[in-house]
Amino acid sequence: MSHKCYHGKTGRVYSVTHHTVGIVINKQVKGKILAKRINVHTEHIKHSKSRDSLLKCVKENDQKKKDTEEKGTQVQLKCQPAPPREAHFVRTKGKEPELLEPIPCEFMP
Repeated sequence: MSHKCYHGKTGRVYSVTHHTVGIVINKQVKGKILAKRINVHTEHIKHSKSRDSLLKCVKENDQKKKDTEEKGTQVQLKCQPAPPREAHFVRTKGKEPELLEPIPCEFMP
């Protein structure tokens, strides 16, 4: 099992053998970031899911392009941030709201 500083890190595979995989991982050492090469057993690694959302977006955009070419309209293909939540009332059910304020600082002599 690899050292604790490598747990959860994403790296690039540079060699594959029967039971191990060589991985290049960026590690911060003091003020520098070094590319470290470590060998890890295959049961300690898993595929990264960081590109899944991008690939899904690309597929959806390709489908949107095909649909708009047939219809002759334009569509927004850029990724949009999530919109803010709708306005709503917060019900207290008969309870009075509490006023929160910081505790004044006391100096000990």
